[in-house]
Amino acid sequence: MGAHADSIALVKVAAHAASEKMAENMVALDVADRLGVTDAFLIVSGGSEPQVNAIVDEIVAEVLEEYSMRPIRREGFGQGRWVLLDYGDVVVHVQHQEDRIFYALERLWADCPVIELPEELSADQK
Repeated sequence: MGAHADSIALVKVAAHAASEKMAENMVALDVADRLGVTDAFLIVSGGSEPQVNAIVDEIVAEVLEEYSMRPIRREGFGQGRWVLLDYGDVVVHVQHQEDRIFYALERLWADCPVIELPEELSADQK
């Protein structure tokens, strides 16, 4: 069945917000068929603790503005290493580059389909 269109739209808004704070290596995964409790993951990286926190703040602000939604749960904020924003159908992982490499979430979920992000977001990462 795959991720719902509303979830994919939310992923794209979060990805746009992350790109505003120069997030790197954005990957969106459709985990709906594997998990059942959420539709999609957005995984992004920041190069420093302050940047990770800035990316998180921008995502929270933009999703609030677009959807009037706050995360159900927000874990890891302040340390700036790995922050999880749980929006129910979408979970956003903002990780420090070092933690991203170590935990390799994309490898763990490699059998899940990739959600294509807008080309301009991909171009910003190069």
